[in-house]
Amino acid sequence: MSIARAVPENVRQGAVTPLNSLHAWRETWMQSVNDPDAFWLQEAREQIRWMRAPTRGCQGDFYSVQDAPIRWFADGVLNITESCLDRHVETQPDAIALLWEADDERDRRAITYQELLDDVCRLANGLRSLGVKKGDRVVAYMGIVPESVVVMLACARIGAVHSLIFGGFSSDAIESRIHDSGARVVITQDQGRRGGKPIPLKETMDVALQNAPEVAHVIVFERTHAQVPWTAERDISWHALLQDQPTVCAPEPMAAEDPLFLMYTSGSTGKPKGLIHTCGGYATYVGYTHRTVFDARPGDVHMCTADTAWITGHSYTVYGPLLNGVTSVIFEPTPTYPDAGRLWRAVETHRVNVLYTAPTALRTLAAADDRFVLDYDRSSLRILGSVGEPINAEAWNWYYDVVGNGQCTIVDTWWQTETGGICISPIGPATPVKPGCATLPLPTIQPAIVDEQGHAQFGPAEGALCIRAPWPAMARTIHGDHARYYQTYFAPYPGYYFSGDGCRRDSDGYHWVTGRIDDVINVSGHRMGTAEFESALLEVKELTESAVVGYPHATKGQGVCAFLVARPHISISSAFEEKIQRHIRAHIGAHARIDRFEFVSDLPKTRSGKIMRRILRNIAAGKSDFGDVSTLADADVVIHLQAHVQNTGRS
Repeated sequence: MSIARAVPENVRQGAVTPLNSLHAWRETWMQSVNDPDAFWLQEAREQIRWMRAPTRGCQGDFYSVQDAPIRWFADGVLNITESCLDRHVETQPDAIALLWEADDERDRRAITYQELLDDVCRLANGLRSLGVKKGDRVVAYMGIVPESVVVMLACARIGAVHSLIFGGFSSDAIESRIHDSGARVVITQDQGRRGGKPIPLKETMDVALQNAPEVAHVIVFERTHAQVPWTAERDISWHALLQDQPTVCAPEPMAAEDPLFLMYTSGSTGKPKGLIHTCGGYATYVGYTHRTVFDARPGDVHMCTADTAWITGHSYTVYGPLLNGVTSVIFEPTPTYPDAGRLWRAVETHRVNVLYTAPTALRTLAAADDRFVLDYDRSSLRILGSVGEPINAEAWNWYYDVVGNGQCTIVDTWWQTETGGICISPIGPATPVKPGCATLPLPTIQPAIVDEQGHAQFGPAEGALCIRAPWPAMARTIHGDHARYYQTYFAPYPGYYFSGDGCRRDSDGYHWVTGRIDDVINVSGHRMGTAEFESALLEVKELTESAVVGYPHATKGQGVCAFLVARPHISISSAFEEKIQRHIRAHIGAHARIDRFEFVSDLPKTRSGKIMRRILRNIAAGKSDFGDVSTLADADVVIHLQAHVQNTGRS
């Protein structure tokens, strides 16, 4: 095999996971796909605390999903909080469960497993006092604070379904989610903090609730103690509600297939999709993948920079680390506030062993002087993770060489809100890696590369990334719209789960995710992935960010439009554009050419850092209907981009 980077010695030695070599992965993966029920039943029984252990594995398949959801461990009964909290309190009550890195570095907090369980029980009892019961939905619109974790676990404790809403959403987005979920109780903060600035969470929630009379109670966590509007008959102080509540709350028995949480994700239409994840399968899969991919060990400090409201925050800031009894760092600030050394100071301060972040954040940090990294002790790091989008080779190498000092392995993970947990990824102590490559599937995950006619391709191939068989953490349905769930994920390729992503499998069987299928551009019969363009563009030292989309072209069918962010003080000229064209031709081929350059100051991104290319495609095509834009971190970016394109006369 032509592998670029072997697993570093300090990662291989002393690994506690059974998958500590590529040979072990091969054996385990083959056993798991031959008998997935036996594999996951054993994992579920050994790693999860059950009130009644399951005897059934998977029921249903992708051919029958139109009529009934997939079911896992259907006869099992549990409460996930017993696996996340109670069993650890019995053995290590004073171990640190959460470390909060606040926006202001002076506000750090450490919370033990005992303290976290006490707070969870207080809020759970408080919610019950307001009439919240099993199956009710509770919406939370909060910042990145430990209390958001308390909300998730308190809801799970009493069997309520939590639905966290990203703290940057507009009031319209909140309102639509409240209506769709049917929530009668919501939780928010007076204010959030991000990059030194206050975020008016309560104010935004109040606007959303003007058209949501069904909400009976609003619990307000006092983060900044700022003066905020108050509706006496509706609003309740978090501290007042919890003050006299007991620290014991019996966990509600939950069937494995009962809903655990409802998470909304944007679709190509204006209506977000509310995906349902269930208790037993999610707990089993997320606990396993966290322990396996990140080589989780007793005493580890795991730091995921994702907002707790996103699926990455759910699975690998909250549930995964707590299921495995390690310490999870919750990171409130931006990685560059107040300077580009902030993330690395946190790594040094908390002696972080595992760092999991997004390629966009890495490229931003790499654009700063390396001294911001090198000034801080990173010797505690063992695993470096990447999530959210394909990582280009330049950022990967910077992550490996500068951040990890060549001593850490990088796990470039592929998964989605819909999958619940990581599906394709290197395994920390086992997998030889290639820069920018998601590599190999996790046990029981069977990726398929499917062509436009729906035929699975074998050997080296490129096409739509699908999955052949169910896995425990997959979303079971879209809330209130199972028909849309089927049409979106299973109708395009019968018998497969369709991810919406494209993928290339190389001669070593490694998987290279190329981006969304609709991010493949067909120029004069040449099909080119936008990720390939973007990776090449980011090797141009004068550029810091790139996003490439297709747009209608009178001659070629589709043209290539590049939205580029240049470093400060770079002179934009035809000579500079020609330099970029030469670089693209050298790295992709003579057929690859950028038809339109759009040099801009910023790109439309979600708060987690993912670029919303759907918006850029519409701007490039001169369209003004952008679908759901509620996940944007800064909606003004769209206005500026439209004005820029109009001023250049290209819309």
